[in-house]
Amino acid sequence: MLYLMRKPDESIIINNNIELKVIEIKGKSVKLGFEFPKGASVLRKELYDKIMAENLAASQEQSSSEDLPELPPKLTLKKPETLEE
Repeated sequence: MLYLMRKPDESIIINNNIELKVIEIKGKSVKLGFEFPKGASVLRKELYDKIMAENLAASQEQSSSEDLPELPPKLTLKKPETLEE
């Protein structure tokens, strides 16, 4: 992990097209600003982790359902034949 020290109004550039800027520092809280390409996806880490966990659970459910034996074809019931006297 890379550690950097920045003061308010100082920035770092990531991949030549993402700018991370320190906007404000209040006590233990830091306000950050980001500039990034329009198509980029940005998520809070806790939300990203939740999505990844749900995706993993869904893929495990899908793979376990693929391991189940195939169900027999649907049976159709015929009307019982009536006895003629």
